Amino acid sequence: MKQNFKVIAFDADDTLWVNETFFRETEEKFCALLSDFSTSDETMEVLFATEMNNLEEYGYGTKGFVLSMIETALKITGNKVPPKILVQIIELGKTQINQPVELLDGVLETLDYLKEKGCKLIVATKGDLLDQERKLKKSKLEKYFHHVEVMSNKRPADYQKLLSHLEIEAEDFLMIGNSFKSDIEPVLQLGGFGIHIPFHITWLHEQTEETTEHPNWVKLPHITGIKNML
Repeated sequence: MKQNFKVIAFDADDTLWVNETFFRETEEKFCALLSDFSTSDETMEVLFATEMNNLEEYGYGTKGFVLSMIETALKITGNKVPPKILVQIIELGKTQINQPVELLDGVLETLDYLKEKGCKLIVATKGDLLDQERKLKKSKLEKYFHHVEVMSNKRPADYQKLLSHLEIEAEDFLMIGNSFKSDIEPVLQLGGFGIHIPFHITWLHEQTEETTEHPNWVKLPHITGIKNML
């Protein structure tokens, strides 16, 4: 892999800070709320299907997740979900939104290294704009990044739009993230480069086979490995 890039982009959730762990904790509490009406497996199956159906309308993030939990509760209870449970679901969402930001190990060390080398760093992440801006502010990482792009999706066309905004070619762009499906594969399709750093938990929607045999990407077990490559 080449070493000089005009822009190095980082995904945020589960690349810079913990995210999916909080979703799993909320899901467990949600299943417990509906335990009188459905098993945990059944609730999770309906919730995931509902989330997938709602992605086009709500996009990614906690707000859409909460709306999908409410819709799931209505489906499972035949529109007879007790109002108390609806209130508790909303509170689950607010609790998740207000979780403290927990940086992943090695993030500060790596960003300091890249910043000292003069690398131009940006954030390129999916999710709700307000939620991601809030997390970035809480993280105190804003000083490292030249630009923050909150994307509605991460398809090749979305990355091409970002590249056009940055006024660079794909060959000068390196994307670093925990999701091969969203962070690496679309960038490779455009001729860019990727570093995949898996998180120990992956949302079912982001799970995919890493079948691409391509010279432009590598997988690293830890973010600090970037220092040995760039």
